[in-house]
Amino acid sequence: MIAADTNILVRLLVNDDAAQAGKARALFDAAAERREYMWVCDTVLVELAWTLSRAYARPRGDVVTALRALSSNATVALESPAAVLSAIEAYERGPADFADCLLCAKAAAAGCEGVATFDKAMRTLPGVAVL
Repeated sequence: MIAADTNILVRLLVNDDAAQAGKARALFDAAAERREYMWVCDTVLVELAWTLSRAYARPRGDVVTALRALSSNATVALESPAAVLSAIEAYERGPADFADCLLCAKAAAAGCEGVATFDKAMRTLPGVAVL
């Protein structure tokens, strides 16, 4: 199993550098042929969502589509699959950043009573207390 860095996923999804996008596709194709996984950690997904939305000005719907495509790709092994799926759903619904949605999902999975924050965009997420 090989871990994919954010820039590999960005090239794969955005295709803004044809040579690097080709290498990224070849990496995923080779893993699929070997019936191996490409491991994607939570941090990489947070960076990916931020990069697509801020650096590439992709709308939230496009970011959701990209995250869902990765989470359902047979070659991808997510670090926290259940939390990521929950975070994608929350991110699609509301104004909070994907990072905040993932924080809330992971906090719930860890047994936390809630999440304390000053971020008003998180107020619609379950278990969040805006101070």
